[in-house]
Amino acid sequence: MRGVTAEHEPNPFSEPAWTTPHGLPPFERIAPSHYEPAFERALAQHVAEIEAIAGNPEAPTFANTIEALERSGQALRRVSSTFFNLTGSHTNPELQAVERAVAPRLARHGSAIYLNPDLWARVSAIGEEGLSDEEKRVRERYRLRFRRAGAELDAEAKERVAAIAARLAELGTQFSQNLLADEGAFTLELTSEDDLAGLPPFLRAAAARAAEERGLPGRHVVTLSRSLIDPFLVFSTRRDLRERAYAAWIRRGENGGETDNRAIITETLRLRAERSRLLGYDSYAAFRLDDTMAGSPEAAAGLLEEVWAPARRRAEAERDRLQALAREDGQNFDLAPWDWRHYAERLRRREHDLDEGEIKPYLPLEGMIQAAFDTAHRLFGLSFAELPDVPRYHPEVRAWEVADRDGRVIGLFLGDYFARPSKRSGAWMSGFRSQERLTGEVTPIIVNVMNFAKGAEGEPALLSFDDARTLFHEFGHALHGLLSNVTYPLLAGTAVAGDFVELPSQLYEHWLEQPEVLRAHARHYRTGEPMPEDLLRRLLAARTFNQGFATVEYTASAIVDLDLHLSPLAESGIDPLTFEAESLRRIGMPAEIAMRHRTPHFQHVFAGEGYAAGYYSYLWSEVLDADAFDAFREAGNIFDPATAERLRTYVYGAGNLRDARNAYTAFRGRLPSTAPLLRKRGLAA
Repeated sequence: MRGVTAEHEPNPFSEPAWTTPHGLPPFERIAPSHYEPAFERALAQHVAEIEAIAGNPEAPTFANTIEALERSGQALRRVSSTFFNLTGSHTNPELQAVERAVAPRLARHGSAIYLNPDLWARVSAIGEEGLSDEEKRVRERYRLRFRRAGAELDAEAKERVAAIAARLAELGTQFSQNLLADEGAFTLELTSEDDLAGLPPFLRAAAARAAEERGLPGRHVVTLSRSLIDPFLVFSTRRDLRERAYAAWIRRGENGGETDNRAIITETLRLRAERSRLLGYDSYAAFRLDDTMAGSPEAAAGLLEEVWAPARRRAEAERDRLQALAREDGQNFDLAPWDWRHYAERLRRREHDLDEGEIKPYLPLEGMIQAAFDTAHRLFGLSFAELPDVPRYHPEVRAWEVADRDGRVIGLFLGDYFARPSKRSGAWMSGFRSQERLTGEVTPIIVNVMNFAKGAEGEPALLSFDDARTLFHEFGHALHGLLSNVTYPLLAGTAVAGDFVELPSQLYEHWLEQPEVLRAHARHYRTGEPMPEDLLRRLLAARTFNQGFATVEYTASAIVDLDLHLSPLAESGIDPLTFEAESLRRIGMPAEIAMRHRTPHFQHVFAGEGYAAGYYSYLWSEVLDADAFDAFREAGNIFDPATAERLRTYVYGAGNLRDARNAYTAFRGRLPSTAPLLRKRGLAA
C-alpha cells in the first residue's frame, strides 16, 4: 500500500471487479486518500439497496428480503475488509485519521439497517415453510440479529441505542490507537555488555535488528513487541532492567495524557450496561452470553471457578520453588512478577534439562509453516503453492494458493509473520474475503498476522515453542475460514458463537505437540538434522511445566472481564483500576503474577466488542478441544481419516450452519466434560 496521496489517479475501489490474482486488493495502487470517498460511495450504494428491500411492494419472501439482504453491501464489504485489515497490520497516521472518522459512521449505518421498522416487519413476517435447513438457519440468525440490535424497541430507545453504538465505535477505535501509540513509544536501549547480560545470541540479534529498524544501527533495543519483551524477561540477568521493561509492558494504556485508556473504559462500560438495560438484560454480560454456547454468565463463571482453585494451588507451589531458587542465589528479595519468567526458565533447565536456546534452532519459521501445512494435508488433503507475484500490502507478506485433494482451488492464504511499528501487538486471523456461493463460487482470502522477531542478518527467524504454538493456533483459525462450505455469507467461516470459535484454533495446536509431527518438521536450521530424540522427549515431558502460572494469568483476566460486565455499578461509573484490584483481591490473586491482559490494555475486550464479557471463551473452547483431540487418540491414529472427515464436515467446514452444541455433538457424539482439560493443563487431582 502506498503512503502518498493520489488525488488524480483512479480510485481502485471504483472498479467493479479487480483483475488481480484471486481478486486480491491491488494494494500498490491504493492510497490512504482513496478510502474515504470509497466508503462514501459504498455506504450510499448500500443505503439504496436497503431502501429497495424495505420498500419492496411485493409480499416478503426469503428470496426478496433475507436473501436480498445477504446480496447487499458487497461494495461496502470490499472496502471495509481491505481497510480494517490494514489498520491492524500496517497502519499510518492517515489511515488512523480515516478510521476515527468512519468507525462511528459505520456503526450508525448498521443501526439504521437493524432498527428499520419496515425491514424488521418484512424479516419477521417470513416463516420457515419451504425453506432448506441452511435457509432456516439464516432466517433464524437474522431475526436474532434484529432483536439484539433493538428492532422491537420504541422510537426513543432505538434512537438511544443507535447513539450508543456510534459512540462505542469511537471509543473502541481510540482505545486501539492509544495502545499502539504506547507500544511504539517505548524502547529500552541496552548500551553496554552489562545491559546484555544473560541474553542468548538469538535475542541479541533480534534486539540489534529492532534497533536498526528504529534508526539505531549497531545498538540493541527491547521494544514492547511480545517477541522481544517475553524472552528479555526470561533471559536477562539484570533484575533492574527486567523491572523497567515489565513496568512499561503492564502500564500500557495507563500512562496519563492523550493515550490513557482509563476514561475510555469507564465510558465504554457505562454505555454497554445502558444499552443492555434498554434491551431487557440485567447486565452486559447477560446480553453477550445469551447468544453463546455457555448461555449465561453463571455458566461461564462456573467453569472459571472450577479451574481457578487448582490453578492457584499449583501456581503457589510453583512460586515456592522459584523463591527457593532465588534464595539459592543468595538473593533476599521476594519474588516479583518481573522475576517469574526468569526463574521459571532456570527451574525448567534444572528439572527438565531444557533450554529455550537449545530448542529454537530446531524451530525455524519456515519449518513450522511447513509443519502446519503438512498437518492440514494429512488431515484434510490440502496442498499449498506459494505465489511469488501477487499484490501485497507489505513486502514481507507471503501468499499461498490452497487446493483441495481433488486439485480444486479453495482459497488464498496470506502470512504476515514479523513485528513492525505499524502493526498492533498480538496474533490474529482475518479475511479479505469470505467464502460463499450465493453470488457465485466465491473463495476466501484469509490472512494470519503474527509478531515474530526476525533473525540476525542472513539468518532465518527462529521460534520458541510458544511461538510455534501461536502459529498453529492462528492457522487453525485460517483453516476455519479456508474450509468454509456454506451458501450464505452470514454463516461463513468463523461467524460462530464466541465460545466456539476458538475450538478449531486450539484443537490444531495439539498436532504440534505430537512426536510424529515434530520428528518430521523440527529440523536444525543449519544442518537439516531432526531434533534429537532426547531433546524431543525432554521438550514433551515439560509440556505442563509452569501451567499454574499460565492458567492463573489467563483465568484472572477472564474473571475480571466477566466481573466488569456483570457489575451493577457499571452504568453509574467504574474506576477500572480500583475495580480490577478488588476483583483480584476477591479471588486471591497471587502477588507474584499479573493478569495476562490488564484492563487498560485489554484489547480483546475494549478495542471493539469482540471478546467483551467473553474472554472466558478460550477456556470454554479448551474444554472442547481437549475432548475433541481425544477422538483421534481413541481412533488410534492422530490423522484418522474418518475422524478428520467428521471434523471437517461439522466444525472446520460448517461455519454457523448449526448451533454450537449441535455441531460439537454431531462431531463427537456427545458434549464434553472438563476432565480432559484439567488433564491437559496438569491440574487434575
